[in-house]
Amino acid sequence: MTQTAAPQQTRYIFVTGGVVSSLGKGIAAASLGRLLVERGMRVTIMKFDPYINVDPGTMSPFQHGEVFVTDDGAETDLDLGHYERFIDRPLAQANNVTTGRIYLSVITKERRGEYLGSTVQVIPHITDEIKSAMKRLAPESDVVIVEIGGTVGDIESLPFLEAIRQFRHEIGRDNAIFIHLTLVPFISAAGEVKTKPTQHSVRELMEIGIQPDILICRSERALSEDVKRKIALFCNVEFGAVIESRDVPTIYQIPLLFHEQGLDERVMHRLGLLGRRSPDLSKWRVMVEKVLHPHGRVKIAVVGKYTDLVDSYKSVQEALIHGGIANDVGVDINWIGSDNFSSREKTRELLSEYNGLLIPGGFGVRGVDGMVEAIRFARESGMPFFGICLGMQTAIIEFARNVIGLDDSHSSEFSPECGNPVISLMESQQHVTDMGGTMRLGAYPCRLGDGTHAAAIYGTQQVSERHRHRYEVSNAYRDQFVEHGLNLSGLSPDGSLVEIVELQTHPWYLGCQFHPELQSRPTRPHPLFASFIGAAVHSKSPAKSARKRAPVESSE
Repeated sequence: MTQTAAPQQTRYIFVTGGVVSSLGKGIAAASLGRLLVERGMRVTIMKFDPYINVDPGTMSPFQHGEVFVTDDGAETDLDLGHYERFIDRPLAQANNVTTGRIYLSVITKERRGEYLGSTVQVIPHITDEIKSAMKRLAPESDVVIVEIGGTVGDIESLPFLEAIRQFRHEIGRDNAIFIHLTLVPFISAAGEVKTKPTQHSVRELMEIGIQPDILICRSERALSEDVKRKIALFCNVEFGAVIESRDVPTIYQIPLLFHEQGLDERVMHRLGLLGRRSPDLSKWRVMVEKVLHPHGRVKIAVVGKYTDLVDSYKSVQEALIHGGIANDVGVDINWIGSDNFSSREKTRELLSEYNGLLIPGGFGVRGVDGMVEAIRFARESGMPFFGICLGMQTAIIEFARNVIGLDDSHSSEFSPECGNPVISLMESQQHVTDMGGTMRLGAYPCRLGDGTHAAAIYGTQQVSERHRHRYEVSNAYRDQFVEHGLNLSGLSPDGSLVEIVELQTHPWYLGCQFHPELQSRPTRPHPLFASFIGAAVHSKSPAKSARKRAPVESSE
């Protein structure tokens, strides 16, 4: 009788950070994840965020950066975007857990009487809830990488650190490891790097019962062997477990640098994952080479509302780079605040040097008129134009005003009393009052019209894309848009929602209500971004293009 082998226990890798925030724990976790994927492991990554918000959906982009949306409609931390891009696996609500979500779950259980009259406390109830969140990812994964947000020493992070300390004890030391990311600063006045911040950070971890197995040291420059030996000695780790993570031109180099230092080999050995294949990084190396040494360059203007903080558009930034990879060109991105576009003359001055214009998503009326001006310039000059979410909606407003002649057209989000609300609130949103998690969120199918530019780009008739919005193109104006040359090339399967619009008389002009940037990968650039950058590569200067091409006629 043949016996079936028992399933292998899921291994856990806990990534913590010390000294200062923004050292790149998410990139480090994602890079290690990529290396383990290349070794044939089923990998998932989760993020514990210490803030009390249930999710980042109601937080300002200036404070938190972009909100990354998963297929199942979760509004999550932007690090989940890095995780998906590196391990090339869609994640879900379970992959991002906040303090707010943990406490909400515990309080809900207490109100239902599930604790049988016990006094509800941080230990064991909060820590047990944290551990349960980690276990939920185990069944479909060989390795779960868990990033603890914040910095060691923060009060907010203590319950998570205590939970992972307990968790390793419960599942066995051989089934989990601790990786600590820390800073080794270079002091220019002294002309040397300093290891004391790392020593203090590790000491803080050890005071709560966590001894790091591996240290990843962020630095501006390479660390000498003497420095690594000093860190190993004072932090109680092996010399080979001190991994440097120096500044590099592109984040996609980091898996290669980690592999060169044997990080993945050490992790596999410590977790007892023996006999796995060696990673084949050849395709990844080719991709990185295209980023570092492209055969050309294009200049893209991104005109948006939150351009003072590029992290607000992190997935857009990465998707543009991926579009460059697909076309073997470097993409020079200039982030321009839409408030700067005050007139047609100023708009021409600002955009004349670029090969393409992208208008990303956003909320609120500020800067919308500037976006309209920028889109008008792109439409009339023949400059490749790509509008995403709010970018598509402002393109609708621009077309209604300047082509159809509806001067008082606007979005009912920005001007509820306007005469022609060409953008209006979705029916499903009419009676929604809560802000968090109430938009049209997650993946929805889109049907592409025969013979459209969109269908040619995708190479298929139906796609699935991720959404995050409340407003839509008003169906009352559809016929007028079509009569004046705007093709509604992508619709929801029931035909009730406009998902993509395009001008087929324009070299490259497309707007989409969804967020294609969320599904772009360095190894699989999103078709829309690849096509947009390809059009930018072949575009002429806008001034010359305006003389050569006959744009859609304006009503003026």
